[in-house]
Amino acid sequence: MSMKRLLDEVSRLHYPRPPATPAQVAAFEARMGWKLDEDLRAFYLHCNGATLFAPLPDVNYHLLPLERIERARAAIFGRDEDSAGPATHYCVVDMQDGDYVFVDVAQQAGGSYPLFDAFHETYPETERIASSFAEFLEKALRSGNRSFWLRSEPLEG
Repeated sequence: MSMKRLLDEVSRLHYPRPPATPAQVAAFEARMGWKLDEDLRAFYLHCNGATLFAPLPDVNYHLLPLERIERARAAIFGRDEDSAGPATHYCVVDMQDGDYVFVDVAQQAGGSYPLFDAFHETYPETERIASSFAEFLEKALRSGNRSFWLRSEPLEG
């Protein structure tokens, strides 16, 4: 599905924030030292963050506004040190349970940053869950408010 259709769905059925301005995007990129990829740029110029399925605080998917994006190691451990994880992991989604979804800005492929699950108990060990923000957003919108990358049924044992 195109990013435009995904963003239209976010606006119609979910809880978007007002858009970021081009100046806010430029200031974010200058402060962070990396550029948003095409999908993330489209998202933030459409809405500077959003919640899916429910408004705050009762939400699983909190797509962070630009001013709340930070390194995963700082978000998870409260310290921005190399011993706490890679400097290239930036949280873009707060799952509201101590876990985050992050982009790895060192792994851009085909113009997109991949997204990973940052489980707070095992980070910096991670699992890739989407090749792009558009893929992540489409899967999230179809998830029924569940973490789409987790097993939906218990493991047999």
